[in-house]
Amino acid sequence: MKYFIALILGLLMLTPAGFSAQPAEQLSDPALETRARQISKGLRCVVCQNQSIDDSDAPLAADMRNLVRTRLLAGDSNDEVVEYITDRYGNFVLLRPPFMASTYGLWLGPLGFVLFGAVLFWRAARRKPAPPSSAEDQQLDEHLTQLRK
Repeated sequence: MKYFIALILGLLMLTPAGFSAQPAEQLSDPALETRARQISKGLRCVVCQNQSIDDSDAPLAADMRNLVRTRLLAGDSNDEVVEYITDRYGNFVLLRPPFMASTYGLWLGPLGFVLFGAVLFWRAARRKPAPPSSAEDQQLDEHLTQLRK
């Protein structure tokens, strides 16, 4: 029984995880199918938003995968297919949007947060603690004398 379970688990590891393209979607030409998969891995599913259309099971992702394959069959280059999709859906559909004025926040935002945090940390580290007041000194002396007894 344990060998059967090991065999099943081994076979499951051999299957391409995350490949959502159905056999009916796949192109008969392996070179075109490879190009379609490469393009699909760089396009965001607008329904899931955190997955490529190659990984998504959403119906809209399937439509987008079919659109990529249709454009490839029409003779478009990879760049032309991506341009066609972005003209239709905008730069949001790209998992790696271009570095341009409208996407500066996407590219520079994380760096801004890190720098802001570093400045806050630096200011907090430089701040010297206030000296204790005479009342606090007196309380501390009382506690120390009680501990020594």
